[in-house]
Amino acid sequence: MKHKFIASLFALLLAAAVSSAQKLNADIIIINAKVHTMNAAQPNAEALAIYGNRLAAVGNTNDIKRLAGPQTRIIDAGGKVVLPGFNDSHTHFLSGGFQLSSVDLRDAKTQAEFAERIKQFAAKTPPSRWITGGDWDHENWPGAPLPTKELIDAFTPERAVFVNRLDGHMALANSYLLKLAGITKATKDPAGGLIVRDAMGEPTGVLKDNAMDLVYRAQPDNTFDEKLDAARAATAHAASLGVTSAQDMSAGTDVGVYQALAARGELKTRIYAVSTLNDWQRWQRAGVTAAFGSPLLRVGGLKGFADGSLGSTTAWLYDPYLDAPNTNGLALNDLDKTYANVSGADKAGLQIMIHAIGDKANDEILKIYERVSQANGARDRRFRIEHAQHLNPALIQRFAGDKVIASMQPYHCIDDGRWAEKRIGPERAKGAYAFRSLLDAGAVLAFGSDWTVAPMDVMAGIYAAVTRRTLDGKRPGGWVPAQKITVQEAVRAYTYGSAYAEFQEKEKGALTPGMLADVVMLDQDIFSVKPETIDKTKVVLTIMDGRVVYEGVRQ
Repeated sequence: MKHKFIASLFALLLAAAVSSAQKLNADIIIINAKVHTMNAAQPNAEALAIYGNRLAAVGNTNDIKRLAGPQTRIIDAGGKVVLPGFNDSHTHFLSGGFQLSSVDLRDAKTQAEFAERIKQFAAKTPPSRWITGGDWDHENWPGAPLPTKELIDAFTPERAVFVNRLDGHMALANSYLLKLAGITKATKDPAGGLIVRDAMGEPTGVLKDNAMDLVYRAQPDNTFDEKLDAARAATAHAASLGVTSAQDMSAGTDVGVYQALAARGELKTRIYAVSTLNDWQRWQRAGVTAAFGSPLLRVGGLKGFADGSLGSTTAWLYDPYLDAPNTNGLALNDLDKTYANVSGADKAGLQIMIHAIGDKANDEILKIYERVSQANGARDRRFRIEHAQHLNPALIQRFAGDKVIASMQPYHCIDDGRWAEKRIGPERAKGAYAFRSLLDAGAVLAFGSDWTVAPMDVMAGIYAAVTRRTLDGKRPGGWVPAQKITVQEAVRAYTYGSAYAEFQEKEKGALTPGMLADVVMLDQDIFSVKPETIDKTKVVLTIMDGRVVYEGVRQ
């Protein structure tokens, strides 16, 4: 309430100054722009003015120029598009910063290339350093075989390697690390996890979902300084892509890293720091009754898991996988325990968001949300489902009716669309990444990237939502084209929708006087170019909290 009052008072004071003879000297002015405000009351403008960390005015160039003083920085957009700063509703921000300096396996086209990249990376890093990250995708390889430890053991005999698939739901360990973690032929699969084995029952090195915890327990913690370096890299990367807000789904107990960067004036991205749902009682004991903090750094969201991923055949489905008919995927947590956690956290007033990809997983989480809402009474709780990838018409209607936010990552659509139908077939695929159907039903979409599972690049995400053209180029008309949405709708999901998903739509997500001064400028007009060229668009200016945090070349 305090922030809303300050923003409203600020807007009133600014309006009075602009309409009177009083002179307001703005800090930054952008003129001659194509401003898309995401504010229905004033959808378009030519210029805007920033005073401090708030938007002072939005209007035409001549009026806004009157707010310039001798110290005002005037930026001539030259007709370029200006939008609210992007809000990535689902990232793994700190791990993304680490990935920027880790081995990159995302576009390795064969197992041999996968192994060679690890070999080269190992040769230039200290033996004591674990080789992690990677983001490999076996669907890029001929025949799509899973990797094995034998691919990398020869050149990593005395160092730990644990490189994950891009979805984060399985990873490959070398033999050294399997021994270090105590994983042998006799090790049993943990609940919600799978140790992949060869014909003799020996671990191949691939661990799925909760089985990865067997390795994480042996992994040394990063130092605080290492985390600071990773956060610096992540926030600079976000700024270069116009991302002024990021909702970190795995912030956990690393909030202090962001606090330190903010205190030093180095944080270029607003952070909503999310902890694990299992941690809700810690927040309750501390007396926390809602997310709290400053506009720059807030905490209080809680994330849980229902299932794994389609790529790892661990997404929880009603029907078996077509290419793995012996499984319907994995339920990662006991549903009674999940209900107890959701109910308790909701009673404490905290926001809950749960990862659910398969149709069965989405159904079960919606049931839990419905039960909790009925038991705990009406309030503005803004339950979220993260990913919501594979739905059916009944589930889509329940998202809208239950007012559950669909926090989705459109890039996954054009990535998974290359191979998803071999898993679930064309009929079930009709409900995959159902952006159009969810919007038409009245549900709120909040878009993000799931970085580093997918690139943080918002332009790639908008391109994916609008065209649905798969990355292999084999579906130029789009995969499940009936689910395409417009550029305007996609931008809104990356701005207003994501702000709404974190209870911040009164502060950001639109270019409205009194709101936070988070602004992005693009090098081409994504509203008028051919949709298939949107992903070539670059950010040329990013303003966060009223200061320029990234500036590229404007032509």
